[in-house]
Amino acid sequence: QVQLVESGGGLVQAGGSLRLSCAASGRTFSRYAMGWFRQAPGKEREFVASISQSGGNTYYSSSVNGRFTISRDNAKNTVYLQMNSLKPEDTAVYYCAAASGPPVDRVRTYAYWGQGTQVTVSS
Repeated sequence: QVQLVESGGGLVQAGGSLRLSCAASGRTFSRYAMGWFRQAPGKEREFVASISQSGGNTYYSSSVNGRFTISRDNAKNTVYLQMNSLKPEDTAVYYCAAASGPPVDRVRTYAYWGQGTQVTVSS
């Protein structure tokens, strides 16, 4: 079992940057693909980015590709999401999640979830 705790959210102006972190418990972090998802009020949870167990493969939604970067440090049991050129439409609660299989973009594939961290981008 994996427990996930996100941090790094906050209020930022459009065009600014934030870096989210997700710390995982346990000694098997490197066995899990990791993903970042987000959910805005009244909307479904959507895929943002994912990374393979080794960190060698990364995937992004079209809405964040080129602006966000996902990375991981298996020695620190942590996955990151660097968010640049933020837009008001990026406002949402951001969740990290862990999957025992490949780093796909489907919510239901991920078995473990953090509690989320709020990101608010003002115009």
